[in-house]
Amino acid sequence: MTSRFSSRMRPVAAAMLCGAVLLGAFSSAQAAVNPPIYMTHGIEYMSGGIGSDEAQLMETVLPRWPASFEFAIKDHKGAEFAANVHVTVRDSSGVALLDDVVSGGPFMVARLDPGNYEVEARIGSQVLKQQLRVPQGASAKATFVWPAGTDMASAGTRTVQ
Repeated sequence: MTSRFSSRMRPVAAAMLCGAVLLGAFSSAQAAVNPPIYMTHGIEYMSGGIGSDEAQLMETVLPRWPASFEFAIKDHKGAEFAANVHVTVRDSSGVALLDDVVSGGPFMVARLDPGNYEVEARIGSQVLKQQLRVPQGASAKATFVWPAGTDMASAGTRTVQ
């Protein structure tokens, strides 16, 4: 049996095959579309995480943003991710930088400058507040978990796995 490639061409053919395989893998990894990036009061933010592909994408980008938020509601199984959460972020002077923006999924990220912030997250009439310190050159995360019995009809939910 004779080879279709000369001994000189085999490394080139192998490299081309590897490149095609990597390109295919990269293309399928890019199949999950990034949620849109919004801006309000000069602050960029993005939210999402509905569906496993988008949740995986959001979990991948969380460390690349200075501030990230995660939303869930406790239930008998542990917790369910929550969406449609109204979020307000105020700086240390009380100025709202993100003012009642709605998270389109259980994850939200924001490009906040280093500093101290108060973050308010609301589902229906139930409000949770946390202080968040964004350090220079690092990211900070706040997790909001509402108690069992929170009116889930006012929020989209997805079971945490």
